[in-house]
Amino acid sequence: MYGLESIAANNGWAISVVGVSIVFSGLVLLSLSISRIHKVLDLWDNRNDIRIFCKKPQERSEPALLPFTEKKKASARQFRLLVKTMDDPFSLHRLLHLAEISGLERPHSSLCHLIKAGIIEPDHQGDYFFNREAFDRYAS
Repeated sequence: MYGLESIAANNGWAISVVGVSIVFSGLVLLSLSISRIHKVLDLWDNRNDIRIFCKKPQERSEPALLPFTEKKKASARQFRLLVKTMDDPFSLHRLLHLAEISGLERPHSSLCHLIKAGIIEPDHQGDYFFNREAFDRYAS
């Protein structure tokens, strides 16, 4: 017995189908892993950021005092005057616009520093409040 009869008699068709399926599945897995390797490498490069998200949130304590130079204190006083002209809560975008019109030096940086210090606090609805206690602690 030779040829196709021999293949059929010894389960050759089933063996060839299984072999083709194994090879095809392996090639599909290989192509998927190659197409996603950039995500795995990016995840590996930023593994420290992932650890930050995995840590349990700690209780919020009093923030350490940020260093305020005389320029930053003067800028904070100018922002306080601008906030006094606005309603409470105020829009950060409008405050920044008023600071640019007023000619404040580096308004974006100063505003960022005030937010980090807690002098300007969000109300979690899109507006902000001016924290007078934090202002007195840092800028007076």
